[in-house]
Amino acid sequence: MAGAVMELSSGHKMPALGLGVWRAEPEVLKEIIPRALELGYRHFDCAADYKNEAEVGEALALAFKQGLVKREDVFITTKLWNSDHGHVKEACLDSLKKLQLDYLDLYLIHFPVATKHTGVGTTGSAVGEDGMLEIDVTISLQSTWHAMEELVEAGIVRSIGISNYDIFLTADCLAYSKIKPAVNQIETHPYFQRHDLVKFCQKHGIVVTAHTPLGGGAANEEWFGYKSPLEDPLFLELAKKYEKTPAQVMLRWGLQRNTSVIPKSSKAKRLEENIDIFDFQLSDEEIKKISQVDKKLRSNQPARFWGIDLYA
Repeated sequence: MAGAVMELSSGHKMPALGLGVWRAEPEVLKEIIPRALELGYRHFDCAADYKNEAEVGEALALAFKQGLVKREDVFITTKLWNSDHGHVKEACLDSLKKLQLDYLDLYLIHFPVATKHTGVGTTGSAVGEDGMLEIDVTISLQSTWHAMEELVEAGIVRSIGISNYDIFLTADCLAYSKIKPAVNQIETHPYFQRHDLVKFCQKHGIVVTAHTPLGGGAANEEWFGYKSPLEDPLFLELAKKYEKTPAQVMLRWGLQRNTSVIPKSSKAKRLEENIDIFDFQLSDEEIKKISQVDKKLRSNQPARFWGIDLYA
């Protein structure tokens, strides 16, 4: 297993560096997953909404069959979609079937919102005639969380967590939980550092996983008009100093914040670069400089598709 591991409140360990499969085209995953395993990746971050769990499952099953890794060698995360909050167990079993697994290492509530059910595993985002997301106000996050806890008790999930929760929603979850969330997966990167949320989670024993740890790159620039921190002069300067790429410097920064990072890539060269971040360390002064580039700028804006800003 390459690199550091994070101790979860559940008693299990999670590799600090993982590979996210959001936007990964299903047909290329059969090449990406084995290559990532060969390079040392052992943490794979999936979601029902990514619509590629079946392809990830096929690649993993083949890797297990060929003896490339054993099931216990890998850490697999997937997520409950908004429209399945009232069908937690069924959605989890659907993901397990697609991933060809007997258990999940980590299951997350993808967003803190329940929406109109569109069929287990269909991951729809029903939008009404008014153009606004159809939020199901009859389902509470508390009831969803208790259903998540039942998955642990049933032995089909080892750790449970949340995603895209702010401080207040995280505090609420801690208040009503029997099993506290092991992870909060949030968008955080140098232009959206969210120090208070990160510190709050860590104070209460919740590991923070940084999705979009590089600011989303070209895709988010195209979709949301966002400018990536990869082009920031500070990261270009640090990359030159350490003979690394700006992305490698950012990922190293993420690890030194004691967060887990799950960069996404389907390119072999990037896969190699993203895991090659354990042979250097940023100084305290450099960490301080990075803290000063924060623009408090969210790169991912689901309001564009949902007609309502859930972060308002």
